[in-house]
Amino acid sequence: MLGKAALAMWWDVAPETRMELEHWHAHEHFPERLAIPGFLRGSRWTAVDDGEGFFVLYELQDHAVLASAAYVARLNAPSPWSTRMMPLHRHMVRTQCKVVHSQGAVTARHALTLRCSPLEADAQSLQRGIVELAASVVQQPGIVGQHLLRHEAPSLAVTTEQRIRGNADRAANWIVVACGYDLGALKQLAAQELGEAALQTLGCAPGSARHFFGLAYSATPADVHWPVS
Repeated sequence: MLGKAALAMWWDVAPETRMELEHWHAHEHFPERLAIPGFLRGSRWTAVDDGEGFFVLYELQDHAVLASAAYVARLNAPSPWSTRMMPLHRHMVRTQCKVVHSQGAVTARHALTLRCSPLEADAQSLQRGIVELAASVVQQPGIVGQHLLRHEAPSLAVTTEQRIRGNADRAANWIVVACGYDLGALKQLAAQELGEAALQTLGCAPGSARHFFGLAYSATPADVHWPVS
């Protein structure tokens, strides 16, 4: 994973708005975000079950980027197109993270995302178990990477973009992203090593959420252009 921090987001849209939202996201939003110092790569993934869901991952130089003047300025000055698109994001889960552990690749064909929380007394045990698991997981046929992120929100006032979306963003607690070229291998991982029973043995609270996505688009700052005003 590039950098020491990340911004991970999940949302869905109504079918009739999907085409325009993907166009906006690729041709305005990605270039805008990747022009901000410290944004190293952005990736957008789409649900593999023909749903309307998305997973977006921005890899960041460090956690300070999430409260940087350049980033906050963008959040508080959305373009007219962004202002029109923001209310169309539904069921937003938006999580500012530190990268706890990263092993292997990020931009493979498919991704499994796992949102979970440790039991208060077992956080170290859960972290250790997930980190130790990564060494073997990334060598399994069909899987090429596993990454552990932990939510840590910067101290910021509510931004204009949040207000436009309705100021109801939720956040995940811990996030595991496993990447691979074989969806079946990721589904097996989600059912076994990262399954509910296995995680609870390590100290995870019940109720973790697993979703599967296919890579739609990935870019670095060198791939896009954002006009200087």
